[in-house]
Amino acid sequence: MTDTPTTLAYFRLLLAQLPGPDAAAIAAARARNDVLTKPPGALGQLETIAIWLAGWQGRAQPRIEQPQVVIFAGNHGVVAQGVSAFPAEVTVQMVANFQAGGAAINQLAKTFGASLTVNALELDHPTQDFTAAEAMSADDLLHALRVGWDAVDAKTDLLVPGEMGIGNTTSAAAIACALFGGSPRDWVGRGTGVDDAGLARKAAAVAAGLDRHSSRDPFDVLRCLGGREIAAMAGAMLRARDLHIPVLLDGFIACSAAAVLHAAAPTALDHCLAAHVSAEAGHARLLTALGKPPLLSLGLRLGEGSGAALAIGIIQAAAACHSGMATFAEAGVAAG
Repeated sequence: MTDTPTTLAYFRLLLAQLPGPDAAAIAAARARNDVLTKPPGALGQLETIAIWLAGWQGRAQPRIEQPQVVIFAGNHGVVAQGVSAFPAEVTVQMVANFQAGGAAINQLAKTFGASLTVNALELDHPTQDFTAAEAMSADDLLHALRVGWDAVDAKTDLLVPGEMGIGNTTSAAAIACALFGGSPRDWVGRGTGVDDAGLARKAAAVAAGLDRHSSRDPFDVLRCLGGREIAAMAGAMLRARDLHIPVLLDGFIACSAAAVLHAAAPTALDHCLAAHVSAEAGHARLLTALGKPPLLSLGLRLGEGSGAALAIGIIQAAAACHSGMATFAEAGVAAG
């Protein structure tokens, strides 16, 4: 177990020394899957998920008993460019709603027995407008990464990082465009519901940010174009890897945080599954770039970790079938 990293260099070092899954547990899970009371492959992706889960939990019969949803909230200076249909004050108001139990994510977490914590990152001090300056200083970035790292409960067995932050789809689009190329219009979407003029302003803001900040080093991209909540999600995902905790990736913003890790180390997301593909324009494109096929496609575009929280049920079902089913020998059923 690694202590909280104290420097950005330490985070980079961690990405160069990532722990992998337990090969023996994977082999044992595959062997068990072969003798369960079902035709081979009859449970489709549930079988693949169960074996993947076994590798990260280090046991042939994985279980999901303590899932955790952790929401990070941050405000963005780029909203000054007219990129959102809602004012920044909504971030504060939604954090209060999460804490009061009134948001969609609260209901989804409760449905699947997940704990939920909320981390608001300096909402009264938005990041800088990245069209005019670096969004965060090195100290800002390090602090946000550490908040995410420390937010992960070491006892959890499945992590859902979520977010709230007015303007953050613009930051996510800028990160994706910087890391994977294309034009700003390939990546921007309507977010909270901007009209065509708002969509054009988002594309212009992304273009201006990319022109101003030329480094394509993943952590520089995150610092210059991202947000505190995006950095915190990246820190949480990396902490989960350190602890061998599997992760469900939510929508476009969460996947932009994951993209930073992927760009820094191609195997950095091996402990992650894409929970769903959202209705945000760039999300499907980003999932393709990450090599992560989504489990669900329900037209969601809420954020908050909602799509990933919904997919907790799929992971629970995969674990329950794999670990709870009888083998042919146990059930006295002829294997064919």
